[in-house]
Amino acid sequence: MGDFPVGARTHVLTHRIRVELTELERTVTAVKRDWHRLETVPEEREAYLNSVALNLHSFYTGLERILELIVQEVDGGALGGEAWHRELLRQAALDLTDIRPPVLSREVCEILDEYRKFRHRVRHIYAMYLAPERMAGLVHNLPSVWEQVQKELGTFADFLERSVQEI
Repeated sequence: MGDFPVGARTHVLTHRIRVELTELERTVTAVKRDWHRLETVPEEREAYLNSVALNLHSFYTGLERILELIVQEVDGGALGGEAWHRELLRQAALDLTDIRPPVLSREVCEILDEYRKFRHRVRHIYAMYLAPERMAGLVHNLPSVWEQVQKELGTFADFLERSVQEI
C-alpha cells in the first residue's frame, strides 16, 4: 500500500476489509436469492444455477482478497508456490504472537476450504457441468459460515484499529 506511515496503512487496510465485507454481504444475498429462484422457477434453472456458482466463486474470491491484503500488510509478504491458495487459509488461522491474533478460526478455515475447492472447480469446468447437488451444501451452509466469517473478520478489523490507536 505504498510508503504511507504504518498507522495510515493499517487504517487503509481496515477500511478495505470493511468495504470487502459489505460487498461479500451483497454476494451472499445474491446466492440465497438465486438458489431460491433455481428451486422455484424451473424454466430458468440453468441461468440461476450459473448465477449461484458465479456468486459462490465471488464469495470465496472476495474472502481470499481480504486474506491476501492481511498477509501482505500485517504478516509482511505474499505467499507463493502452487498451493498458495490453501496455504493462505492455513496462515489466516495462525496466531502470530507479537504480530497478530488469528484472522479466522481454524474451524472456519476448514469450512472455507470447501468454498475454495468449489471456486477451483468453477474456474476449470464448463458451466454446463455444474451439479446443483454438489452446490447445495455450500449454499445451505453459507448463511452460518458468513455470519461467523463476518464476526471473526470484524473482530480482526477491531484489533487493527486498536493497534493503530496504540502507536
